[in-house]
Amino acid sequence: MELIKAIQKNEALVAEMDSLLEDKTNFHAWWLGQSGYLLQWNGKRVLIDPYLSDSLTKKYAASDKPHTRMGELVIRPELLKDILIVTSSHNHTDHLDAETLIPVLKNNPGISFLIPDANRNFVAERAQCEKAFPTGINDDLSVKIDDFTFYGIPAKHNEIERDENGNLKFMGYIIEFGPYKIYHSGDTLWFDGMVDLLKPYNIDLAMLPINGNKPERKVAGNLDCKEATELAKAIGAKCVVPCHYDMFSFNTADVNDFIEAAEKINQPYKVLKGGERFSSNASF
Repeated sequence: MELIKAIQKNEALVAEMDSLLEDKTNFHAWWLGQSGYLLQWNGKRVLIDPYLSDSLTKKYAASDKPHTRMGELVIRPELLKDILIVTSSHNHTDHLDAETLIPVLKNNPGISFLIPDANRNFVAERAQCEKAFPTGINDDLSVKIDDFTFYGIPAKHNEIERDENGNLKFMGYIIEFGPYKIYHSGDTLWFDGMVDLLKPYNIDLAMLPINGNKPERKVAGNLDCKEATELAKAIGAKCVVPCHYDMFSFNTADVNDFIEAAEKINQPYKVLKGGERFSSNASF
């Protein structure tokens, strides 16, 4: 199967990111595939839930759920420099990938690593870092790192799970910086109280999964195309971008269904291809 081509990748992508470092007004977010983004604002970079390897394809090659890659690898992790913060929303490999995180942590001295506090021991082992190194968060906490404030939001994947101390294992994040607020849901289904929880934040950009929830896939599910657009509308998001599709052939969605659903309810949206940029000055 021919891979879906990235808009740009590797050194060309880094060059575009670097060219916008002096923009002090707008934020930019590049889709890196699956649920991964590089957020850049005021010359600072936040790497959100990156999966930049073929580790899952190799792991499941001989299994009953082969993770056949659909899209090109957008950027080699060793090319990502000057990263201020990297996040993981939960322990699944496409959100916590050793082959991505180890080089990112190595090549970015002074980086902060934001995780659900419940996952600290697992994260430290997988990312080969000290247990005390990551910054933990829960849904009753906010964390300020440099110019970015993170608010912890529950995620239901497929349940809202907590450890023995009441800390969430699956999370989303609202990221506040300057005049903007972004919601990255992590992997989640719709849950009771979700809209009431999110609406007061006045979200500018929602990054939501669209691959749906199908038990026959034998993996935990997510919002589908219709649900993602309806959630964005219900919380008043100024724009929604879809993610968690076009990575693995057994666990994807048709983004045209997302487009149709968004247009039907007049929800502003932008569909990105791998390595493509969302810019606030073009959308708000």
